[in-house]
Amino acid sequence: MGTWAAGPFDNDTAADWCGELDDAAPEQRPALVERALRAVLDEPGYLDSDLAVEAVAAAAVVAAHRPGAAPVNSAYAPDFLTEGGRLDLPDRFWPLAVRALDRVVTDESELAELWAEAGEPNEFLAELAVLRSALAG
Repeated sequence: MGTWAAGPFDNDTAADWCGELDDAAPEQRPALVERALRAVLDEPGYLDSDLAVEAVAAAAVVAAHRPGAAPVNSAYAPDFLTEGGRLDLPDRFWPLAVRALDRVVTDESELAELWAEAGEPNEFLAELAVLRSALAG
């Protein structure tokens, strides 16, 4: 896992997903966000870390659209977000993003396991707690 920090965009897979989101037509972006969130919820068994990091990045995109959300300033976030762009996201995305984050931290998640093996699960969990709190608003 090419990870630079615990932030939602701070790893190779999330940065690649953000690039795909940027490259997509604006009207297609909400569907890409929803697909990333649903992928972790639809996975019945052990959750692959790539699916998990994409869902975390998607949840961060959703959280950035909450009223009063802090501006996204990660160099690895989607460019349209860091430039102040917005998506038209249905209200169903907020609870969907919360459920996706909850799935990412289960015992059946490779991403959670990798952070535990690295000896820094608290940093990862703290980042997700901030995201979850922003989403639960």
